[in-house]
Amino acid sequence: MAPTDLPAPFTTLAGPHRTDAVIENSEFLTFADRADTPGDALAQLSALRARYPDATHHCWAYRIGGAYRFGDDGEPGGTAGAPILRAIEGQGVDRVMVVVVRFYGGVKLGAGGLARAYGGGAAECLRTAARLEVRPRRTVRVAVPFDALSGLYHLLGTWDVTRGEETYTAIGVELDVHLYPEDTGAFAAALRDATRGAAVTDLE
Repeated sequence: MAPTDLPAPFTTLAGPHRTDAVIENSEFLTFADRADTPGDALAQLSALRARYPDATHHCWAYRIGGAYRFGDDGEPGGTAGAPILRAIEGQGVDRVMVVVVRFYGGVKLGAGGLARAYGGGAAECLRTAARLEVRPRRTVRVAVPFDALSGLYHLLGTWDVTRGEETYTAIGVELDVHLYPEDTGAFAAALRDATRGAAVTDLE
């Protein structure tokens, strides 16, 4: 896979986050977390429904790349899920699920009030959550003979890489090295130097 084929970097949440608000006697509990697949997002929704079975509504939205969905869970159409989705988009985050759990307090908020409560709660939760910048890495296959392994291991300890499981062959070791795309050329050159030209990569 060439560097240009990699997904673009994106900003998501570093972990789960919650904010609470009381509006006209109704409680709004807002939960946000990273979701890498629609299945992840819907699992979060299921968990919150199980945790708060007595809540009046569990309204939600997710954005995962170009995919998105939302649900009003009985609130008037357009007053809950869509404002939550707009909050996600407005905060510039991706791979995120937001669920707003409402306990009705006896005072009707009207369509505008509901949209402000749900959208505003989602925006505040996302605004105050810790964020994570995700930069996809490129996988490079490396093959090194046994007598050059020390050079490889030293190099891996000095670069910002993650490494896959090693596979032993008759003449040495093969493994995947995960690099930021802009580092691949310099890493390949450093690897040649560290192993005196003995290493082979799929960059060549």
